[in-house]
Amino acid sequence: MALHVKHLPAEERRAITVETVVELAAEQNPSDITTAAIAKRMGLTQGALFRHFPNKDAILRAVMEWVAERLLSRVDKAIRSVNSPGAALEAMFMAHVGFVAEHPGVPRMLFGELQHAGETAPKRMVQTLIGRYGERVRKLIEAGKAAGELDPALDTEAAVSLFVGTIQGLVMQSLLAGDVQRISRDAPRVFAIYRRGIGSGR
Repeated sequence: MALHVKHLPAEERRAITVETVVELAAEQNPSDITTAAIAKRMGLTQGALFRHFPNKDAILRAVMEWVAERLLSRVDKAIRSVNSPGAALEAMFMAHVGFVAEHPGVPRMLFGELQHAGETAPKRMVQTLIGRYGERVRKLIEAGKAAGELDPALDTEAAVSLFVGTIQGLVMQSLLAGDVQRISRDAPRVFAIYRRGIGSGR
């Protein structure tokens, strides 16, 4: 990788830096990732790395931007691929699961940022991402209620929390088991239970 990275344009090198951090986070505790380790994986000096990012915090902000853009883009594409709110919820759920299976370092970084006691820029970005994600789920649930697909008396906020929490639970179990592909295997059965719980009963 080193020879290629050294001769890439600055923007591409920044993108590869972000992807490198995500890869490293899948292999070790994200908080232990150093700029030296990032540079070494890329075959660069720390000085070369700092020409694109002033410090580690700037790298983490870029990673969170990358995650938000990629994840929301993927779920939006999944939502557009179907024509009913219920099917869109399932498509969104599976798209999110697929993203985690491809990038297991991402949830480890998100969970790590949320554990910080103080306010940090990356933590605020994670909170914003969760808010934007939840809004998409909320709209689909309201649309499902209006279309008669979901229980009209359904507590929308509770259903949103359960949707997000169900994915988080699957992620945690797969990480604890050391088998990231477990999330893909379990997701269809787990979503089926969630879907029955919020259904209209028809």
